[in-house]
Amino acid sequence: MIPLEVKPTGNTEQFNLQQYLHQKKEKIEKALDASLPIGEPAKIYEAMRYSLLAGGKRLRPILCLATAELLGQTEEVAMPTAIALEMIHTMSLIHDDLPAMDNDDYRRGRLTNHKVYGEDIAILAGDGLLAYSFEYVAKNTTGVPPERVVKVLAILGEAVGAKGLVGGQVLDLEYEGKPDITAEMLTSIHRRKTGALLEACVSCGAVLAGAQPEDLQRLSGYAQNIGLAFQIVDDILDVTATSEELGKTAGKDVSAQKATYPRLWGVEVSRQKARELVDAAIQQLSFYGEKAIPLCAIAEYIVSRKN
Repeated sequence: MIPLEVKPTGNTEQFNLQQYLHQKKEKIEKALDASLPIGEPAKIYEAMRYSLLAGGKRLRPILCLATAELLGQTEEVAMPTAIALEMIHTMSLIHDDLPAMDNDDYRRGRLTNHKVYGEDIAILAGDGLLAYSFEYVAKNTTGVPPERVVKVLAILGEAVGAKGLVGGQVLDLEYEGKPDITAEMLTSIHRRKTGALLEACVSCGAVLAGAQPEDLQRLSGYAQNIGLAFQIVDDILDVTATSEELGKTAGKDVSAQKATYPRLWGVEVSRQKARELVDAAIQQLSFYGEKAIPLCAIAEYIVSRKN
């Protein structure tokens, strides 16, 4: 188990996950701010920036950067894709909070986009971020062969489309309120709704670094496991944390009769399942030795986080 501070085997220095996440997040925040200046019409740019710059863990772009660096690529080369991934994630949050979806008033401790700008502009802000994410990768990625950029764009498209996030959201809506959902059905939802984008973060970082097929197989296994663990922990926090801790309304899943892992298994078994998934994710990285410590530590963070 790798806590926030871990001393790996060998003669390497002690790894401090908190410091690592803070340093990466600072660079990502700066790059996000620079990526989207105010244009015309100003209102849509303001709405896009409102949610994009609202803070958060920035876990998805960090995963992209960490994976690229694991395989020897630079942070600078991977940063445009990391920023695009956060744009896509932000789009998903804006749309997920809409009255037609989860109907939430708060996200990341502040009013949701549609509460500030109205439903019409919120929908368009999400659309704008999604479109711009692809444009941003295509225009700003340098230092790698163009075929790698094309592959990244394909991964992003699949992750966000009907095979991934959109399809997962549809299944989530379809199963809402149904009492007979199975673990297999729930896993199918979240491998798409949450897992697909997290896997894309890792896969994109690997592709930018010129990963071999065996690298992609190991790293995809890692990402699939942490993606499902992330959702299980999210479900647990919805019933155990406060709205202040979460930065959004707690207990929404219960009130909406959503299918969740605690509802299916109970909180303690859900915690155990998340732990098993994180252990399996870390095992996938054993080939890389100490170079994989940041990704292993991120996996541990996912299962131990409080918001």
